[in-house]
Amino acid sequence: MVLDLMLIALAITLYPLPLMAFALVVSTARGVWKGLVFVLAWLACLVAVIAVVLAVTDGQPPPPRSPPGVAGLAAKLAIGVGLVFYGLHRRRLMRAGAAPADAPAGRGPDEVRDDPSGGTTGEEAGKEAGKETREAAGDRGEGSFWASAGLAVLVQPWGMVAAGATTVLEANTARPATFVALFGFCLLASASLLAAELYIVFAPEVAQARLLRLRGWLKEHAQQAIVVLCLVLGLWLTAKSLYQLTG
Repeated sequence: MVLDLMLIALAITLYPLPLMAFALVVSTARGVWKGLVFVLAWLACLVAVIAVVLAVTDGQPPPPRSPPGVAGLAAKLAIGVGLVFYGLHRRRLMRAGAAPADAPAGRGPDEVRDDPSGGTTGEEAGKEAGKETREAAGDRGEGSFWASAGLAVLVQPWGMVAAGATTVLEANTARPATFVALFGFCLLASASLLAAELYIVFAPEVAQARLLRLRGWLKEHAQQAIVVLCLVLGLWLTAKSLYQLTG
């Protein structure tokens, strides 16, 4: 269970879209506090998923060959296969190279759709996206904090979080090491956002500029990262689930 949780958490923290969204959030007015809200909402989602699973299982893993245990493995297998097919789908779009006429070379239409800031690239794109977000959001008081929290929920890679939930089915809360593993899962899955938030707290002006530049770089490489993460994690979950189901 621990190895699976750590691999899933690593894939979540390396997933590029949440960090790209976070960079936009902290570029607006009161960005430090909005970034904190974003991170807290992100963590709340992970904790809520774990709490729901533990409530369903009562903190005890189902017996290996019981119907609940087989159903959990089948769900993990389905998620793994789904991640593999999603990664292959994104890879096929990249290889097709069917970019719109006004989009930069090498970017497929799927990336343009996923990209909330439009079709420009690099540092200029990051600055333009931050400017557009600031103009659109303005300084609306508490409502903007709710928007940051909602965005954190929307950009969660829910397929990977679901894979984590099926792994938590194996958790035995009678063992103290289980709580360490679950805490480590939440911490590692949020590591990139926590590091960015701490950077914003201690060096806000420099951090905002660098995060926007990082966002511009991620826009150019997000598709490749998504394909690799989905394929690697999907293949691992598929192979592990098949082994446990047939072993």
